[in-house]
Amino acid sequence: MNVSGEDADLFFKLMWRLQFYVSRQHRMLPSVDSVSEYAALSMAQKLPIRDKLWENPGLIDAYVAQNPDNLAADDLAIVSKWKRFVAGTFQIFRFLKKHTIFIGDKSQVYGVLGLYDRLEDILGQRPPVLVKAVLLPFKGSIIYDGTLTGYRISFGSGIRSDLNEVYMAAKQNDRIITTLEPELARPAQKAKQADKDWRIEVDQVMTITETLKGGPALPNSAFSLLRASAALAQAAVHNPDDLDALRDLERRVRTNLTRLQTALNRTW
Repeated sequence: MNVSGEDADLFFKLMWRLQFYVSRQHRMLPSVDSVSEYAALSMAQKLPIRDKLWENPGLIDAYVAQNPDNLAADDLAIVSKWKRFVAGTFQIFRFLKKHTIFIGDKSQVYGVLGLYDRLEDILGQRPPVLVKAVLLPFKGSIIYDGTLTGYRISFGSGIRSDLNEVYMAAKQNDRIITTLEPELARPAQKAKQADKDWRIEVDQVMTITETLKGGPALPNSAFSLLRASAALAQAAVHNPDDLDALRDLERRVRTNLTRLQTALNRTW
């Protein structure tokens, strides 16, 4: 998903003004005399200015304080928040309808919006894709600064699996970062309870499974797996925050599954 065309126009209007200011402060591109001339340059020509900006984020404060382009207060507020940028190497892992998933350092997962062009069209290859990027806050969302440096690297199944686990864990625990503006972030929420309270039904299942014991090896092994699974389900609906207990019960399920598999293999 991209920001609206109007918002993309606003972003580049502000970014080119800020970068032109940086070029003037550091006497870069001396032949470029106006913002319009600067905006007409290629991205390759702008790249040294862009890098100088993120190497010296204090220039953002200076620009906002001087306001050489007489920007409105709302526009200055947008530029000022760019001090919260996140720069680094990211794995672009998945293209979703509402945003593109970037995975950064320390397994941080970001939901990023495109600008004029869809990120999948810009990259031209299937994810995961390794990129260097600068992520910016923009009107409550996260965008990139208009420049992506991609690397043509293939990833094996092991790395893909690890990335998928990072993404799924962030998704399950509502940890996908969709704003760099803490004042706009939703407060952390505990996992929502299921619409239906299953405790009574699960307790009944547990009671029934406790009676299923003994007999030949194969059904007895299946009964043991059933009891272990029922105990895990019971703990999950009664005490979902007791992760240590849940992990112990999950190990018990796996142990009983192995025993059932052994009993099946011995049946011939």
